[in-house]
Amino acid sequence: MHEMSIAEGIRSVVEDAARANGVTQITKLRLEIGRFAGVEKHALEFAFDVVMRGSPAEGAVLEIIDLPGRAMCYDCMEEVEIMDRLDPCPRCGGGKLMPQGGDEMRIKDMEVA
Repeated sequence: MHEMSIAEGIRSVVEDAARANGVTQITKLRLEIGRFAGVEKHALEFAFDVVMRGSPAEGAVLEIIDLPGRAMCYDCMEEVEIMDRLDPCPRCGGGKLMPQGGDEMRIKDMEVA
């Protein structure tokens, strides 16, 4: 379950940010995850709750923002949103797509008390 190690990485970032800004309690953390990031969101939510115990984010709400998959279609030369890496272009039906996004994951922001 790599979601546990992802949660541990988030904890490290949260603790560093809290320490640097004199924050003792984080109440909400918003995380952006791309469609192709390979993250099981329910497993990450569970891991987040477990890993954040004893940290400034203990009890914080984790809000996950889904980011779409994007690709450049070399048939119609448009950047398009796709549901799966192997989907044809939704505009022209072409099959020459180069993924351009959807595999990212980042902390968007945190709310503090």
